[in-house]
Amino acid sequence: PLLLTGYLIGYLIHRKKDSAPTCEASLDPFVDTFDHETGAAPLMDWDDVTKLLAQKLSAAKFEPVFSEFSNTNHRAGSPGDESLANKVINKFKEYGMNSWTDEHFVKVQDPPASGYNKFAYKKGRDEHPQGFLSYSPNGTATGAVLYAYYGQESDFRLLRDKNINLTDRVVLVRVGRISFAEKVANAAKMGASAVLIYPDPADYSIGDSTALFGHVHMGSGDPYTPGFPSFNHTQFPPVQSSGLPKILAQTITAGMATNILRQLGGQIEPESWGGHYKLGEQSDVITVEVNNVLIEKKINNVFGVIKGFVDADRYVVIGAQRDAWGAGFAASTVGTSALVELARSISDMVKNDGFKPRRSIVFASWSAGEYGSVGATEWLEGYLSSLSMKAFSYINLDKSYFSGQKGFKVAASPLMHRLIESTLTEVHLIQACSVWDQACVLEPLKVDNAAYPFLAFSGIPSVTFGFSSGNSDYPFFGTMLDTKEKLNSATSNQVAQLAEIATRFAGHIALRLVHDHLLRMDLIKYNNIIRTQVGQINSKVNTLLPKALTVQWLISASGSYSRASRKLVEDIKNSDLEDIEMCRIINDRIMMVERNFLSPYVSPRESPFRHILLGSGPHTLKALSNHLEALRTDHPEADGDLFHNQFALATWTVQGCANSLASDIWSLDNQI
Repeated sequence: PLLLTGYLIGYLIHRKKDSAPTCEASLDPFVDTFDHETGAAPLMDWDDVTKLLAQKLSAAKFEPVFSEFSNTNHRAGSPGDESLANKVINKFKEYGMNSWTDEHFVKVQDPPASGYNKFAYKKGRDEHPQGFLSYSPNGTATGAVLYAYYGQESDFRLLRDKNINLTDRVVLVRVGRISFAEKVANAAKMGASAVLIYPDPADYSIGDSTALFGHVHMGSGDPYTPGFPSFNHTQFPPVQSSGLPKILAQTITAGMATNILRQLGGQIEPESWGGHYKLGEQSDVITVEVNNVLIEKKINNVFGVIKGFVDADRYVVIGAQRDAWGAGFAASTVGTSALVELARSISDMVKNDGFKPRRSIVFASWSAGEYGSVGATEWLEGYLSSLSMKAFSYINLDKSYFSGQKGFKVAASPLMHRLIESTLTEVHLIQACSVWDQACVLEPLKVDNAAYPFLAFSGIPSVTFGFSSGNSDYPFFGTMLDTKEKLNSATSNQVAQLAEIATRFAGHIALRLVHDHLLRMDLIKYNNIIRTQVGQINSKVNTLLPKALTVQWLISASGSYSRASRKLVEDIKNSDLEDIEMCRIINDRIMMVERNFLSPYVSPRESPFRHILLGSGPHTLKALSNHLEALRTDHPEADGDLFHNQFALATWTVQGCANSLASDIWSLDNQI
């Protein structure tokens, strides 16, 4: 294909010397700084670093790695999963890396060992779907079917505006747009009794009988140890994550859904949904029964490290999921292969080519990713206090990695946007995107992405990326059909070539972060985000509520953050970069930016994603804006006193970020 040819031609073109991304010179602390020698370790020219990486990686080298790490059965905690873990750690040892494992005992739901999950429509015969959704409650629910499109909040609002009764309905929704967990949570808020999720043929061409697998925990990690790790024999009071659903959830096949949809009565769906299906009426009764089994599994995360030569205790983490429901070629094999190849390439650069990274690189192979980033989250929970001071970035190689070849999409912390832009240019991927910073390239980091807990739970700037197939997702994620043959078909037999290009993209980001004196983070980017959200809140307060509430404190805190971030940029420009300790101090201040957006006022059990700008929960600035709207409409859940409390805590979180950026107590700019 023409686009792929462009990628590969770009790959072969001689790369120009790196230059800083275009921005206001007064705000760019990296101009003319990153090629200076400090004497701490011989600094290899950046152009030589990228050439070395390109020499180490090739499409041909991926094919045998794909074969080595393919396994038809490697569900988390299985012998196949353990076998792959051993292969990964043996590779790390072969490359001369320090390696170790991290063992956890986690609780997950699997399908019934005997018996079935089932449903019966209009007193017809029982249907036994083979797929399932981990963490659904068990039990039986009977109610009238209601077709609700993709199960988004906007979809349910539209149904409510049509005066359609949602209470105790069994909601039928399509796969796509949002996660399974979000669909179920949205339905529960509307009073539904159960949710059936199916792949609509208009979205996914996977056949009428293909089973879907997934989970419905509105969070990540082991939901039975929320906020703390699932180490063996850990004694804590029994608790459950607030993200566990309260209503039944089950996947069904496209054929099963078509049979239901064909018989539904009631109103025709809105034209904006397609105007084809009927929504259902009270006589369209269905009974759903879920009998999942809760079991404990031992899982192992596997790690290898390339130690830095200056700040060895500061590190970037590169991770990939190792487990899958079935073959999981796109879900796990490609990412694991990229992880191993990147570890081999950079290790070889250090051992044989004189490359000396200033900071360390940790390579991580996670287990239980299919149950909601369980392995990665348990590791974060186990070592959060030390990670937040040492890990300065996370690069995700997981399942969004490949779903086609028509474009390249990235989701990341705003701090990393400029670094990503320069990397896209270096690896000649910018040509795949029409305009940087628009939806075709830069997407929001979604709650079901493995990088999300690193960012929103741990405050570690994170990035995830991958080739896409336009507007549609790779259809075989979460099925037993995710094989090498299917992925080759989706990419015109270019999996190895795309893997090589994408691995170089990840490698460039990691190497830039461990090569430069200063961490290449865009300190000003959050200014615009805070200003926009504060402006929205201020507008609603001025138009919706009495003048008794003022947003001046929040506006002042926003101004304090803006001044503190710009002051840090000035400090960087005026610092002696020959001073190793000064560089370390500045980098530590940069590392605090993301972490200090985590609200210290909420429980990780109730609101694990504590980031006030990118997280989820009542502590976020977005939640404040939504609460104002609820107060305006006299929504039953609106609470004026609670809003004032949330408002004060959010304000002080922003001010705390500004104070932390200022660093010295005599530099604080507290005008509240």
